[in-house]
Amino acid sequence: MTEISLRIGTRGSPLALAQTHEARRLLAVANGCDESRFEIVVIRTSGDMIQDRPLSEAGGKGLFTKEIDAAMLNDEIDVAVHSSKDLPTFLPEGVTIAGYLPREDVRDAFISARAGSLAALPRGATLGTASLRRLAQVKRLRPDIRAALLRGNVETRLRKAEAGEVDATLLAYAGLKRLGLAQRATALLDIDDFLPAVGQGAIGLTARANDAATRLALGRILDVQTGAALAAERAFLSILDGSCRTPIAGHARVVAGRIAFHGMVLRADGSEVFEVKTAGAAVDAQRLGAEAGRDLLGRLPAGVLA
Repeated sequence: MTEISLRIGTRGSPLALAQTHEARRLLAVANGCDESRFEIVVIRTSGDMIQDRPLSEAGGKGLFTKEIDAAMLNDEIDVAVHSSKDLPTFLPEGVTIAGYLPREDVRDAFISARAGSLAALPRGATLGTASLRRLAQVKRLRPDIRAALLRGNVETRLRKAEAGEVDATLLAYAGLKRLGLAQRATALLDIDDFLPAVGQGAIGLTARANDAATRLALGRILDVQTGAALAAERAFLSILDGSCRTPIAGHARVVAGRIAFHGMVLRADGSEVFEVKTAGAAVDAQRLGAEAGRDLLGRLPAGVLA
């Protein structure tokens, strides 16, 4: 096999680096070369620099990808590794999603030093989060819960929750597992009760659209089932194209060539939820996701997609 070398762009958080090292390991094995052939280039993004307010108030979409996309278009990197839920609905011209690594557990993890579950939290407890989706779903189940802004990397948020600075927080279980911190989860939230973000648990790889050699190298490590699931989820999101202030959730399961999709839009305060479910052949994933989005869009009251 022809030996290649690639520059891999990533954010500098511990989770981003863990994901990037996993991608590099798989690339080296699949392409028959040493990991040293894949240089890791750390890029600081706008989302990393903004810590004093929710990202929804700072522009939301693209804050974790803008600088990385620019580096790719400037030929400073060849491939980028992203948490797929951070990927904006539409990428800049010239940048494409090459595909995804095998998906991890998509569930949200409940972390608290005060209670063993969300239901067991005392009345009026504070939930630390910067996610509108998580907060809206918590409010749907527990309207009495109060919100507190909690930003920072995974270990920072864990530490603050475990120290009692907030009564509880929610984190992606996939991130905890990739960091070797799965044991820190107090409880896991069932997908049927608490729908994850579009793309949650999946590592996405982007490349220049015209870079056939890089896309060929990446193709050797991509997971077909995860690709189908994300095709449905992202198609759903692209039809709704809600603002960064709209809580949207979506999840697709692929089993034996079939796909089942569940999508949701919520009022920010959790007072109303609008859902759609569909199923079909996995090869029709993108069409099914788009149809689910159009179905739900046609039923939403005015003003929900603010």
